[in-house]
Amino acid sequence: MTPDRSIADAFEATWPAAEYRNSGALRTGRGLGAGGRVSSTIALGTDWQPADLDAAEAVHREWDQRPMFRMADTDIALRDALIGRGYQRETPTAIMAMDCAGLAAELPALTAFAIWPPLEVQRDLWAAGNISPPRQAVMERVRGPHTAILGRMDDRAAGSAFVAIEGPVAMIHAIEVAPQFRRLGMASWLLHAAANWAAQNDAPRLGLAVSRANTGARAAYDKLGFREVGAYSYWARP
Repeated sequence: MTPDRSIADAFEATWPAAEYRNSGALRTGRGLGAGGRVSSTIALGTDWQPADLDAAEAVHREWDQRPMFRMADTDIALRDALIGRGYQRETPTAIMAMDCAGLAAELPALTAFAIWPPLEVQRDLWAAGNISPPRQAVMERVRGPHTAILGRMDDRAAGSAFVAIEGPVAMIHAIEVAPQFRRLGMASWLLHAAANWAAQNDAPRLGLAVSRANTGARAAYDKLGFREVGAYSYWARP
């Protein structure tokens, strides 16, 4: 997904599947309804064989998952093999990162802060978006340092996010802002608070993934100083 090994490791470790199974040089995650990110197959190297693809597809069927592969846009060999099997590209996504120092900010009191476990109001905010209970369950599986970020505006819960650390990198996931508080700067406050927490916990970099279709979020991340460090897409049969 990215040539930056520390970002790649954090990307996987901070949003883990319920379990994994290897098929030769491929690894399939069991997502338990938590979305393609944790219910897809990735390549562990370049020495995969056609039989590995067959075996990975069988794992998906055993787990009652739609066969889906997640791979770097630069992996031409795997792309061509999947096209030959009738797979099509879905959800092109960018991986972005920046130094936490660039996002360091002293936030107004109670604007955005770390809290774990998440409050029920945060879970409600996530569920109102696309972060269903199975996706929230992913957060509970993270083994390294992790927390939730609660954002407040007008004395109300306005946004929520999840951030976790692997090595020198913190990844922020599940950014959700209530509709009435969007385009008011709340997402930026969540990112600033995540960067503050990451730096305090010895992670000097902050990373995230954003769908290329989400042009508004991408523009906001660009403005804050995030830079693209990798890209991937999902591949599945229609």
